[in-house]
Amino acid sequence: MNAKEAAARRAVESVQSGMVVGLGTGSTAVYAIQAIGERILTEGLDLRGVPTSQRSEDLARQVGIPLVDFSQVVSIDITIDGADEVGSDLTLIKGGGGALVQEKIVASASRQLIIICDTSKIKKTLGAYPLPIAIVRFGWQATLRKLELFGHPLTLRCNADGSPFLSDDGLYIIDMHCGEISEPRKYERAINEIVGVSEVGLFVGLATSVIVGHDDGMVETLLPPNAY
Repeated sequence: MNAKEAAARRAVESVQSGMVVGLGTGSTAVYAIQAIGERILTEGLDLRGVPTSQRSEDLARQVGIPLVDFSQVVSIDITIDGADEVGSDLTLIKGGGGALVQEKIVASASRQLIIICDTSKIKKTLGAYPLPIAIVRFGWQATLRKLELFGHPLTLRCNADGSPFLSDDGLYIIDMHCGEISEPRKYERAINEIVGVSEVGLFVGLATSVIVGHDDGMVETLLPPNAY
């Protein structure tokens, strides 16, 4: 069992019958979705899932997870998702898979957000991984010019054929190469104030725990500073 799968399986132990469960997106979240499907099959676990992307929805259906529309739930009991970077205070960079808007909506509606990752994602300071920013396609060049004022290199995310990548929401993704983000909350607010920006991939104050998998199969749980 690799580190990502070990973290995912530990997180899925928190899932109980009767829950509404947010299903994350990405290579690590795949393990969690598969593990939930296994528990439904072997234990008769009764739950409903809210996927954060079309990819997660497709996988959930394949492994037998019943899905529910957001219009039918008031809140989500627990969401299990991955992250591209995890800072020392459990602030996250997410959106490498392009699903940051839906991921953030689901995370914000969740009573618990459990992040699963391996040790490579744990960072002292965020920013080595490019910061994804989801923007509206109309007038995207004008939005890009405003983002340039932050003084960091910017890249329009593209597909292998050179066409702009589109999120499930029909948005473009701009990757901001920050190098270091010393004040994530300030960055999040400042970027979100730009007209044309839909959402930024900084998740501040949302993670209730981070489960870190190690190469030997062991896992550790990190909690926010105010939880100790």
